[in-house]
Amino acid sequence: MNKKYLIWALGIMLFTTACGGSKTQRADVNQAEIVTVSVPQFDADSAYQYVKSQVDFGPRVPNSEAHVACGNYLADQLEKYGAQVTNQYADLVAYNGTLLKARNIIGAYQPENRKRIALFAHWDSRPWADHDPDPKNHYKPILGANDGASGVGVLLEIARQLQQQQPELGIDIILLDAEDYGAHSSEGISKDEYWCLGSQYWARVPHVPGYNARFGILLDMVGGQNPTFYREYFSERYAKDINRKVWDAAKKLGYSNYFVDEMGGGATDDHLFINKIAGIKTIDIIPFSGDNDWSFDPHWHTVKDDMDNINPQTLQVVGQTVLEVIYNEK
Repeated sequence: MNKKYLIWALGIMLFTTACGGSKTQRADVNQAEIVTVSVPQFDADSAYQYVKSQVDFGPRVPNSEAHVACGNYLADQLEKYGAQVTNQYADLVAYNGTLLKARNIIGAYQPENRKRIALFAHWDSRPWADHDPDPKNHYKPILGANDGASGVGVLLEIARQLQQQQPELGIDIILLDAEDYGAHSSEGISKDEYWCLGSQYWARVPHVPGYNARFGILLDMVGGQNPTFYREYFSERYAKDINRKVWDAAKKLGYSNYFVDEMGGGATDDHLFINKIAGIKTIDIIPFSGDNDWSFDPHWHTVKDDMDNINPQTLQVVGQTVLEVIYNEK
């Protein structure tokens, strides 16, 4: 995640008269009005265990044994929960010329349904703790409990719910690789395109030719301690209506203290390339502190991004909000 952009955003009624009509017709209308959608209950304990399972592999840095093992685990979990799984392997060149053996993992539900929603998270972890307060840690890989594993954990729990109860639209759970292999902060050469290599590849070469979705939701750092999720700048720029949909759902559920209905900063994250390259309206649910520098999680890109940084209540809030959105989409 590149914290390059830190941007402050600037701050008919239809009246119809029914004349005539039978009592039966009016009764049918009234009955239709009270039909409610059954939304599954998100299990935060289950999501927490999915986060822990990933962290237990160790840092999931591309080209490492932990990366290979965790990728196999994620694909197996999606298949276990009834998804049609596609493994998208690609050799991606990092900013420093390193060839990354990358793997995007896609789990499709109702693949025949042309009406689709895409849910994204990145599953790799940062190769360097370059924002750690201790310089001795600046070249150590991070566990990425929140930055990576939390979003995937939420999506695996959603996958478990999808197997039990299908929404009306097809759902694609898309786990993106090589998001966090951007330049080390000490090198001073950060560019947008150095980050999010897996999403750039997927946006150009989707797992299904001509793939499209009604909208996408990206989850990044969604398990931390007492976060606040402001409306992210690029999400508002490319998919304002989807931001509105998600923040309204959170308000309905009583989560406005987490989903603050104000503008936050901007993040060079996977959603930026999905919007710009694939043209799929996609938002980013990502925390901002709300202080003057609009920082992310306090343990972002440090060795302290471990399981002590994960709060099941945060997973609950984000997971239930996403379920509320996808099960109410027609």
